[in-house]
Amino acid sequence: MNSETACVHGAQFFDPVTGAITVPIYQTAPFRHAGLGQSTGFDYSRSENPTRKVLEQTVALLEHGEYGLAFATGMSAISSIIKLFSPNNKEGGRKTHFIVSEDLYGGTYRLFSEYYAEYGYTFSWVDTSGISHIEAALRPETKVLFIETPSNPMMKVTDIQACAGLIHQKGGRLIVDNTFLTPYFQNPLDLGADFVIHSGSKYLAGHNDTLSGFIVHSNKAFEEPLLKVQRSEGAALSPFDAWLTLRGIKTLSVRMEKHQTNGRRVAAWLQGHPAVETVFYTGLSDHPQLAVSQRQARGHNGMISFYVKDARIIPSILKAVKLVLFAESLGGVESLITYPLVQTHDAIPEEMRLSAGINEKLLRLSVGIENPDDIIADLDAALGR
Repeated sequence: MNSETACVHGAQFFDPVTGAITVPIYQTAPFRHAGLGQSTGFDYSRSENPTRKVLEQTVALLEHGEYGLAFATGMSAISSIIKLFSPNNKEGGRKTHFIVSEDLYGGTYRLFSEYYAEYGYTFSWVDTSGISHIEAALRPETKVLFIETPSNPMMKVTDIQACAGLIHQKGGRLIVDNTFLTPYFQNPLDLGADFVIHSGSKYLAGHNDTLSGFIVHSNKAFEEPLLKVQRSEGAALSPFDAWLTLRGIKTLSVRMEKHQTNGRRVAAWLQGHPAVETVFYTGLSDHPQLAVSQRQARGHNGMISFYVKDARIIPSILKAVKLVLFAESLGGVESLITYPLVQTHDAIPEEMRLSAGINEKLLRLSVGIENPDDIIADLDAALGR
C-alpha cells in the first residue's frame, strides 16, 4: 500500500468478527477464558488489548517496522526503551554512555539527566547535526546514539544514515525520535535506525485530544524485553486513547500535506516581518541542512521557530494572539505558539540552553490546518502591537 492508503486503512481494514469499518473500542480490563489453558490471545488489557494491538500494528506498518508498542505517553516510550541497556557496561566496568541531541525536548533532557543518570547511565549532549561532533563524543562505552530530527525547537536536521553507520561500527544502537515528521514524511528504519520513537500525542493523533507514545523496531531479540517492560510497568496505552489515535492517523496524510503548505507560507511571511530577526524552518531554501532533509525525508511539517528582534515584545505577543493559541503542545489541527525558554525547555541548564540557541527571543510555532491568511493576520496583529 501507498502511505496514504495505509494511513486510512491501517493494519486492519475492518473488524473480522462484526465487519465494523472502524476498529471497536474494547473497553475491558479482563477477557473471558473458555477453559483452563485456553485463551483468545487476550487475557488482560495491561498485557494485550485488541484496539491497542491494531494501533501498534498500524504504526509499525507506517514506519516499515516489524514490531510496534504503544504507551501512555511519548515519555513512557522513551523510559521503556532505556531499560534495554544495562547501566553497567561489561567492558572495563565503565558506565553505559549515551550520545544525545543537545537540542531536543526538555522533558527528555530531564528524564535522562535527573532520573536515569541516578541509575548510573552517562550522557553527552551534542549538536548531532554535525557528524564530527558525534565522532568527537564517542567513547568505548558508548552504546546508544539518541537523536531528534528535526530537533525541538531549533529545527536542526541530523543525517540518520550517517549516524547509523557511525554507531553501528562501534556496536551501538541508533534511536530516532520521528515525532516532528511522522512516518508519512520520514522512515528512519529504512535509513539504518534501530528504533523509532514517537510522541503520538502530536502529529499522529493530530487533534490535541489525547496522549500516546510509540516504539517501532524490527529486531526480534528486543521484542520480548520491551513487551516485558510494557506489561510490568503498566504504561500501556488505554483502549479509548488507542482508538482516538487510530482515528487521527486516518487523516495523517492530508493533515501533514496541509501543515507543510501552511508552514512554508507562514515561514516565508515571518522572514519578511520587521519584528522578526531569524526564522528556523526545515523547508526554507537557506536552511543549513536542507540537502540532508531532501535526501532523507519526503517533506516538511508545520513547525517553525523564530527570534524576535526585541525580547520585550514577547509577553504582548503571547497575550495578543487569538486564533493562534498560547499552549505547550504541537502537531494538532489548531495553531499553537510556545515560549520554549519557560515552557518546554525550562529543565535544561542555562549554559546548555543558550549554546543550543534557546534564548529569551525564541518563539516556537506549530502551524495548524486553518486558512493560512487567518494565521498570518493573527500573527501580524500580535507582532505589530
